[in-house]
Formats: sequence, C-alpha cells, structure tokens
Amino acid sequence: MARLVQYVVVNGEIAKTWPKGAVIAQCCHAVSAVAHLYAGDPATVEYFEDLDNMHKVVLVAPDAEKLISLAEVLRQNEIKHKLWIEQPENVPTCIALRPYRKKDVKQYVKKFKFFS
Repeated sequence: MARLVQYVVVNGEIAKTWPKGAVIAQCCHAVSAVAHLYAGDPATVEYFEDLDNMHKVVLVAPDAEKLISLAEVLRQNEIKHKLWIEQPENVPTCIALRPYRKKDVKQYVKKFKFFS
C-alpha cells in the first residue's frame, strides 16, 4: 500500500516578507488544526501510528489568491484540509491537507513548487 503523505501549501507572499519562524508557526497551526479536525479519520489514524516515519511535503503558492483558489478546489472535491487564516490580520497563510495517498491528491498540488 502506498505511503501516506501530508501536504502543506504556504502563501508565497508571506514566505517572502514574514520572518521564517512566523511562517513555520503558520504551518504548525494549520497542521495541528487539520490533525485535530480529522483525528478520527482512518487515514489520519494510520498516519499517526508510525510517528517516527511521518512524511510531509511543503509547497508554496505564489500568493493569497492562489491559496484561496486551491482551498476552493479542495472543498469542491471533498479533499479534507484546513486553510489557516491568521488573525487579527485576516491573512490566508497556508493550507494543510489531512494525510492522503499521493495518487489521491497530486492533481491538486502538482502545480506548486517546493518551499525553500
């Protein structure tokens, strides 16, 4: 069976202007939230059964508009995720998908580059 992977997509605008620690914190918020929201989902349970071998891929969207657009596509296709919007700034910072098999979500994330 294919390995589960968790994708995180960062807003590229904040990646360029915010301190790295702040960007990492946003990713942590989104990953924590999606883990909580879908804690009972069989794929999430399976993903956390082997904590030492979790696999995450962090990608970057060019801007907030593309991030919001991705969230809408994921919603329309019933891909479980969390769009993190930092408050009080009301800035969409990142999306974390719950763990999926790569083949099930690659069509949604393949256009985004690796975060560096």
